[in-house]
This record gives sequence, structure tokens and C-alpha cells, in this order.
Amino acid sequence: MKNIEVKICSGTTCFVMGSSYLNDLFDIIPKKYGNIVNIKQSLCLGQCSKTDNHSKAPYVQIDDEYVSEANIEKVLKVIERKLN
Repeated sequence: MKNIEVKICSGTTCFVMGSSYLNDLFDIIPKKYGNIVNIKQSLCLGQCSKTDNHSKAPYVQIDDEYVSEANIEKVLKVIERKLN
């Protein structure tokens, strides 16, 4: 099974829009999935510049998929879908 790569954007817009609340994932993911899911922060995922609406931040990238308006539940749901 291929490892899943999770990147939390910590760029200015994402940080202001709440990406700091996603830092709990650094505790949740290793406990729940072990080393199958790797998690790290990214200085910027570049998604805000691709849209006219910054209100979709914060962004999280899970492999090649971007999650907008990310929260812990959304991120875990995408991980579960990718694992199944």
C-alpha cells in the first residue's frame, strides 16, 4: 500500500483563515494511521492565487487532491476514502 502524503498550508491566508486549528492532526494522524500517512506543513500550497475567493482557505493537500475550507473532519474523511 502506498503511503498517503498530507500537507497543511501555513501560508498567510490559510493561517488567518484557521489552518492553525489543523495542527491537532499532527497528533491525531500518527496515532490513528501510524506510518501509512505522512503529515507535514507547507509554507504555501499556491491555491489562493488560483481562485478569486480567498474564503475557501485553509487548504490541505492530500496526495494530489486539495481540500478547501479544511477542517479536521474533512481531512480525516478524505484520508479514510483514500485508504479504502
